[in-house]
Amino acid sequence: MSRPVRLAVRGLLLFENHLLLVNAWPGGTSDLLCAPGGGVEPHSSLEDNLKREFHEETGLGISVGAPCLVNEFHDPARDYHQVDVYFRVSLISGQPLQPWSDPEGIVTERRLVSRAQMDGLRYKPDSLPEIAWSETIYYDPLEPVLR
Repeated sequence: MSRPVRLAVRGLLLFENHLLLVNAWPGGTSDLLCAPGGGVEPHSSLEDNLKREFHEETGLGISVGAPCLVNEFHDPARDYHQVDVYFRVSLISGQPLQPWSDPEGIVTERRLVSRAQMDGLRYKPDSLPEIAWSETIYYDPLEPVLR
C-alpha cells in the first residue's frame, strides 16, 4: 500500500532584496537549500503551520501573505510524494541572521541570498528564483527529490 501524499508549507521571505534560505538536512549532510517551512499538522490552518515551522527553523515571526507556488516532489524508489504550498511572507519580529538553533536539529544553516547568487547554489524547487523575485503564481509538477 502506498504512503499518503505529504503536505508541507514554505515561506518566501525577501529581506533587503535577499531571499532567506535554509539547509534542512540534519547534520548538514547536503548543501541543498530551500525556503523555510515543513510538514502540515492536521486540524491547524496552513497559515498557522507555516508560522510554526518558519519560527522553528529561523526564530523569526512572520505574517503570511498570498500563496505563490504549488510544487510537487517525489521519489518513486522510496514511495515518497510531497506537495509544498509556498506563501509570500513578511517579517514581523527578529533578525534573519540572528543566532538561532532549530529545536528539532534539522536546519543547520540559514543564508540570505541575492538573485545573482542563486546561480552558484543548489536549491529546490528549480523555479524558486523566478517565483521569489516576481509576482508570478506558479504550479511546478513532479520534480524528483535531490540529496
